[in-house]
Amino acid sequence: MGEGTGRDEEKADVAGREDARGQRTSGAGGQAEWARELLEHLRPAGRDPNRVVAWLAGTAHATVSLQDGTGRLLAGTRVPLDEALVADVTSGRIASAALEDRGRHLRLVRVERSRPAGAAVLAVVRRAPFDRDVFEIVTHAAQVVELLLAGHESTAAGLRLRRATSDLRLAILQLLMVEDTVSARRVAAGLWPGLLDTDTACVYVVESSPGERDRLAEECVSATGERALVVRCPAVDGHVIVLAPRDSAGQELRALVGRRPGVFLGGSARQGLARTAAAYGQAVSALAVARFHPDKAALYAERTRPERLMDPVGLHDWTAGVLSPLDTLSHHTRAELLATTRLGLEFTAVNTAKVLGVSRNTVRARMDRVESLLRTDFADLTVRAAVHLALNCQVGLAEPPPGAGARAGAVRLTDLLSGTALRTWAADLLGRLDADGRDLRRTLRTWIAAGGNAERAAQKLGMHAQTVREHVRRAEPVLERELLAAGSDLYEVVLAHLATGALDEPRLHGTKPGHPDSPVHE
Repeated sequence: MGEGTGRDEEKADVAGREDARGQRTSGAGGQAEWARELLEHLRPAGRDPNRVVAWLAGTAHATVSLQDGTGRLLAGTRVPLDEALVADVTSGRIASAALEDRGRHLRLVRVERSRPAGAAVLAVVRRAPFDRDVFEIVTHAAQVVELLLAGHESTAAGLRLRRATSDLRLAILQLLMVEDTVSARRVAAGLWPGLLDTDTACVYVVESSPGERDRLAEECVSATGERALVVRCPAVDGHVIVLAPRDSAGQELRALVGRRPGVFLGGSARQGLARTAAAYGQAVSALAVARFHPDKAALYAERTRPERLMDPVGLHDWTAGVLSPLDTLSHHTRAELLATTRLGLEFTAVNTAKVLGVSRNTVRARMDRVESLLRTDFADLTVRAAVHLALNCQVGLAEPPPGAGARAGAVRLTDLLSGTALRTWAADLLGRLDADGRDLRRTLRTWIAAGGNAERAAQKLGMHAQTVREHVRRAEPVLERELLAAGSDLYEVVLAHLATGALDEPRLHGTKPGHPDSPVHE
């Protein structure tokens, strides 16, 4: 402090007092100019306390600092301040203070902040004394900073609340994915009472560009009247997952998609809540079809599924036989393994892990365990298609059909695929490829037999691997199914090849290499 200047003198000039030095009446034009500039900082595009502090420094020809009561710099340039004086201002003992110290003129103004944050102090230091113009500029700038801080803190609190709500929605979905409906209902009841007071629901996947996803999610919440579980997909950046108990939600989402260019909708059949994972897979499969539809929307039930053309009793008994090695597990473990495998056959291990909220190593470990229990090899696409069929049948049958159970373990996949209706469906589906002169059908068959590996298929076909991929990609719109991304679409095409005899029947039970119970000879 300057010699002879005490604390009382330092605090003498408090809020509302005029600076005794060099007062002058501001011109109306000058005041209007700086007021207009200051108001610009309240417009939506300019709401930044840092910009206001920088503007004040330039306008007042001063060094400006905004800091909290602990001395943490919030904006501007740090300047040395008397801690006791700052404490008096931030505590509310005085609203502002002015002093002269060693040739510098300093003004401190209290800036209120939303609780629990303590008040801040705006410090303005300049060589010239504070005249009336500068005094008013500092006072009004402090008010603008106060408003902006309040707005930012309110926005930040709202953002934290929305993030927490989003995390809870995802947690509920992940519980449903592993069939833990009791815990899911318990979590949902606190925030969305009645949302899961139902036994069944439909799952929808809405697709947009990643940049539009957040706005699309909000529109989905609005379109469904907040009576659906809307989740930003943790695996695919452009996807929004909607679990809707009400039938009307589908129409509401269709209307939303119809208004938005570049947005697509896939929906599942109505499923029990414990079958949410299967419903999600159905919705993703339907989404692939929606991309080829003029109305940009499709439901899983809108397309003929091969399992619908099979003998229901035989399908039930075959499924029971395929999955019987898992019957000795506890209910929770079995449900966890089946749900993980069901998703793991649809998506990559990384995306499955994101959907379930576990590590990809956990996903792989669970699928390896199922693979070992079934004593088979998931590297074989025909095996994956067969197990996928069994899992879909297991999850789709609430009650066994009349007469089921008599032939459990005795029904073979070839028996299910030998029906006239199924063979006709398979021939019609694959026959679509015959019109292309590049023999897409041969390429696709070879690629499937090679486990979806383009390099191995290329060696057998005597062509470049990229050509194989192009042929497979060209087959997708013809078949109206995604093939390069493993999932329900691909497995249907694999079953069609099996039904026509183009591929050999997959080997299940007893063919897993290295398993202790595997036979030495086949």
